[in-house]
Amino acid sequence: MLKQQPEPLDLMFQALADPTRRRMVERLSRGPASVSELAEPFQMSLPAVVQHLQVLEQSGLVTTEKVGRVRTCTIDTGALSMAEKWINDRRIGWERRLDRLGAFLDALPGSSDKADK
Repeated sequence: MLKQQPEPLDLMFQALADPTRRRMVERLSRGPASVSELAEPFQMSLPAVVQHLQVLEQSGLVTTEKVGRVRTCTIDTGALSMAEKWINDRRIGWERRLDRLGAFLDALPGSSDKADK
């Protein structure tokens, strides 16, 4: 049996499951930052920060560019949009189901009597 490659959305949610990586994404949502700048608020080694960034890069949420000795990280808003779309599609589906349930309950005999009480 061949090992399947994870879907991009799976990699995104896996990357965002970690609170450290979520904080990095939050920081990058304000603008690009160097690896050193991203590492400042964390009590961990620079290699550990780089490992977190590699997970974010593999998920497509973050891109990095090295200029000289400085590696700058940037958030990929397109990747975030894909996750947002997936979440919104689920929300819209549930809202429609709940609307249909509400309409069904309103159509039941005696439902207007219960609302008046």
